[in-house]
Amino acid sequence: MMKSLRNAVVLLMLVLMTGSCAIQKNPVTGSTRLLAWNWSQEVQIGQEVDQELVVQYGLYDSPEVAEYVTDIGKVLLAESHMRRPDTDRQFRETAFYFRVLDSPVINAFALPGGYIYVTRGLMTHLNNEAQLAVVIGHEIGHVAARHASQRAFRQTLGQIAIIGGAVLGQEFLGLPGESILNLSSQAAQLLFLSYSRDAERESDRLGVEYSAMAGYTASEGAAFFTSLKRISDQAGHSIPNMLSSHPDPGERERAIPRMAAEWEEKGFQQSITNEDRYFQMIDGMIFGDNPREGFVDGGQFVHPELAFRFPVPQQWQLINQRNEVILLSGAQDAVMILRIDGQSSTARESVQKFIGQEGIQVNSQSETRSSEQFTAYQADVTIPQSEGDLRALIYAVEYDGRVYRYINYTVTGKWDDYAAAFRQVPEQFNQLTDRRILGIQPVRLSVVAAPRTDQFRNLLPSTLPMNITAEDLAIVNQVQLDEQIPAGRKLKIPVQ
Repeated sequence: MMKSLRNAVVLLMLVLMTGSCAIQKNPVTGSTRLLAWNWSQEVQIGQEVDQELVVQYGLYDSPEVAEYVTDIGKVLLAESHMRRPDTDRQFRETAFYFRVLDSPVINAFALPGGYIYVTRGLMTHLNNEAQLAVVIGHEIGHVAARHASQRAFRQTLGQIAIIGGAVLGQEFLGLPGESILNLSSQAAQLLFLSYSRDAERESDRLGVEYSAMAGYTASEGAAFFTSLKRISDQAGHSIPNMLSSHPDPGERERAIPRMAAEWEEKGFQQSITNEDRYFQMIDGMIFGDNPREGFVDGGQFVHPELAFRFPVPQQWQLINQRNEVILLSGAQDAVMILRIDGQSSTARESVQKFIGQEGIQVNSQSETRSSEQFTAYQADVTIPQSEGDLRALIYAVEYDGRVYRYINYTVTGKWDDYAAAFRQVPEQFNQLTDRRILGIQPVRLSVVAAPRTDQFRNLLPSTLPMNITAEDLAIVNQVQLDEQIPAGRKLKIPVQ
């Protein structure tokens, strides 16, 4: 595993270095400049990483929503620099793909070569189609201006090496991240790749341009950045860390209406908002984390969909991802990772495949039983490292036709501190039988008309599900808590 990961990082470095002398055209400006990749490489990179992201995050399960977003994307793409008559043929003939990811995170991003993503979390925070159009146009702008290739070219070898080390650490050496644990080093590089503020401003400008040319009320895009600012303020800092390289949301909130007005002065009438159509699309959309994919309840991680549970030690942080569950010690010096092993048919096979890797020293291995009823197999191993050896418990259990495998590890000097927890968690892996939890359903947004004119706070249900606050809903609806809402105005209310 470690050898293959290092090879992947080396390969990424070679790709970046060998592509760094490519003189390429920018479809937006028409000028040539040095970029990290030629266009065919960008398309290939996008295609490969897209497949990983879809597996990692999953697509939102609504063909209607997927088609809706794709249709908007095609309208904006037709107005973009990628489809203009004077644009080189290689750009004009590049297919674009628009995805809705099944993630509660409020995000949109693009991969090189024509891959655009929005999350359901972002869609629940928008109020009309015009706002979505500006966001999608912004991401098309990143692809058209070839910002990823520009940024990758500027990365020094030292920066690449640092990123490579981070990827190795997050994959196996005890520093799990929130979103890239299953991704290749190339995918991780692209997700880590932050655009400059100038690139973000250029994409804002392009998003407004493409939206305005398509007839959308581009000034509506400002409302989304107002929401971002409120979310940032609510979190206790002016700009989220992940957006630290972006222009301040307040700046973008002011700039977008100004740019939209400039396009109106050029004769582009902007009248399309499509609020009703947009609300129809998000009516019933899952809001926030989907509890059917697992959550912590009373000191246990429970997974209603797969009907299993296991204890979460106190002071340990749990990170629940689509393909794995990670437990991180309070001191961040010990890790437990649970994944379904789809390549093994028994617990013994799963463990022995892992410990059969080159360089792993087996201290002991034995058959056992989880919760005294499920067939399991375990191995205590040492993994030599130049920075300091790791010691790990590899534990697999057979349950409901699947093999679940834990990889629990720390540095050898910390083993005695964590050995008990490492064993307790998998040994208590058990069937989930609580009907209350087994039947739990996700929170969904219900679009309703305000029954009367009143302050927004007075139009909310007396109780809200899943720790959702009134302020959260005010942000989702792009209003203030004490704002007067006219009767009949459509509101997004969570139901479970």
